[in-house]
Amino acid sequence: MEGLLKLSTLVIVCMLVSAPMATEAAISCGAVASNLGQCINYLTKGGYISPGCCSGVRRLNSMARTTTDRQQACRCIQGAAKALGSRLNAGRAAGLPGACRVRISYPISARTNCNNVR
Repeated sequence: MEGLLKLSTLVIVCMLVSAPMATEAAISCGAVASNLGQCINYLTKGGYISPGCCSGVRRLNSMARTTTDRQQACRCIQGAAKALGSRLNAGRAAGLPGACRVRISYPISARTNCNNVR
């Protein structure tokens, strides 16, 4: 139940953050949250990375085909990270693509300037 509440909160925050930008990018924050939802326990508590989490990371990476898509995904991820606040382990978040054997073009960090993502 707690995980569902966290995911719901994450989806709502992502939708609010993406509303002004939704017409420009093919990727919505809802899609980002949906694909990364199975990663929440790992990102907040550690332990095992579920196969569903890595499948979501791979799917999201394949959806981000354009610069605009990648910038939007970056913004959505940052919005979700802010929503999780201190519960999010920044090191696990930064290492998630590598742990799932997915190569992305920018670091997962609150300090990433999403406007510079190409």
